[in-house]
Amino acid sequence: MRSLFIYLLLDVIFLYTSLYDMQMLQQNAYDERSKYFHFVLKDFKNNYFIFLLRYFLAFALMLYDKFNVYLYIFLIVVLIFLCLWSIRNQINHNKKLPLKYTKRLIRILLFDYILFIALELIVCKVVLTYFAAFTLMYIAIHPIILMIIVLILSPVEKMIMNHYKNNARNKLKRMNNLNVIGITGSFGKTSTKNILNSILKTTYTGFITPSSFNTPSGLTLTIQREKSIFNDYFIAEMGARYMGEIKELCDIVYPKYGILTSIGPAHLETFKSLDNICKTKFELIESLPSDGVGVLNKDDEYMRKYHLKNNCNIIWIGIDNKADVMAENIKVKSDGTTFDIVFNKTKERITVNTILLGNKNIYNILASAALSKYLNVSNENIIRGIKNIEPINHRLELKRIGNITLIDDSFNSNPVGAKNAVDVLGLMDGEKVIITPGMVEMGKEEDKLNYTFGEQMSDVCNHVYLVGPKKTKPIYDGLLSKGYNVNDITVCKSFNEAYDIMSKDYKNKKVNVLIENDLPDSYTEA
Repeated sequence: MRSLFIYLLLDVIFLYTSLYDMQMLQQNAYDERSKYFHFVLKDFKNNYFIFLLRYFLAFALMLYDKFNVYLYIFLIVVLIFLCLWSIRNQINHNKKLPLKYTKRLIRILLFDYILFIALELIVCKVVLTYFAAFTLMYIAIHPIILMIIVLILSPVEKMIMNHYKNNARNKLKRMNNLNVIGITGSFGKTSTKNILNSILKTTYTGFITPSSFNTPSGLTLTIQREKSIFNDYFIAEMGARYMGEIKELCDIVYPKYGILTSIGPAHLETFKSLDNICKTKFELIESLPSDGVGVLNKDDEYMRKYHLKNNCNIIWIGIDNKADVMAENIKVKSDGTTFDIVFNKTKERITVNTILLGNKNIYNILASAALSKYLNVSNENIIRGIKNIEPINHRLELKRIGNITLIDDSFNSNPVGAKNAVDVLGLMDGEKVIITPGMVEMGKEEDKLNYTFGEQMSDVCNHVYLVGPKKTKPIYDGLLSKGYNVNDITVCKSFNEAYDIMSKDYKNKKVNVLIENDLPDSYTEA
């Protein structure tokens, strides 16, 4: 009975520890380019007491070949503590971005659990103290074991991925009337994809990558799930963190049309330079055939200056600079935007209305309208498609909750998007506050960009709620540099804590709240 209780506690600790470790492995791209390894180092620093407790307890138990009453009581107390901590840790981290049981994760999970069960079967024959020691050591080094499993399975995963890619290519070939449209950029990809789809579906039949399925597996899964072969268009969102990744996506779907939404310092930590970001984003446009069409932004200096290495057709959009398709007479209010779209080549002008907010969405609409016009969508259907655009989840999404008007821009954050979101907040009437953990993955420029972000919000926000004392220190300093009242800054450990405090502070007062970025659990400081 005494042994059974120890077995049970150890198994519960392993179960919840493994689920947490796998969740973080998944959030960190299955250790691609050692991303999970770097997370583990950070996690060890944040929770070193738990890591060291497992190690030292395992080594201490190896010194005993049998239990006395004091050792047994001590072990039970520590195991209960570790058990409760593991359960709480996994449940708390599974709320924001839950573990997804993909086929790849299940393969890793099975491999891991087989190893663990094999270990328990081997050591169950030895004395109970050694059994507990070996089991605790397996749990203690579990992140390392996961990295080894990923490495062992990598040839299998590559073979499976190649199989899916070939199936996707063959399925697209069977869609005889299909036009493949690729969309990439540092920001605005998902918004532009949904806007373009809203316009094109007024005239044609097609499908798009759901949510943020902008990786090789996401594209192949989207194509695999599509049941009809009688489609006129497929809009493929294309994301990248490293050079060459957009080209890899183009080699799966072979787009004829492409929209480059923007170029900016998103994922600067992995790209290393804006020049590398620019080259990577242009991989889409440079993959287009000679009779293909790319849509570029004349107001983006990186796009204007880039020397294109192929001869596809280019449609330029703009607001400030003369372009093929332009926006004029822009009127932005808290409930939406009205403006004119001018097609300079045909000298046509249409007035459009949208619920979307902010200048960056005007560019997204312009790009979508420009390509739709080229694909022979009528002006009436372009107007109708733009009017029917639905708010995009967590991207300047307007919500009203009691006395709170919420501007949800929590999907991610970058310098241009963050500035745009603050500008939108500034349009609101009444009290204005922001909840933010700042920007991440900005490399060496991260502190500088967050400092500037703090300066920008100082002119707009009545109160600032910062999530993460360390990460948001540059924002804090930027606010103070502009003479911002320190009493109007609240620093919290988590988003939930920040939101709860804000709700209490403005319990009986109308307030406009901008949520700018909401990081996954792999960035948590607490």
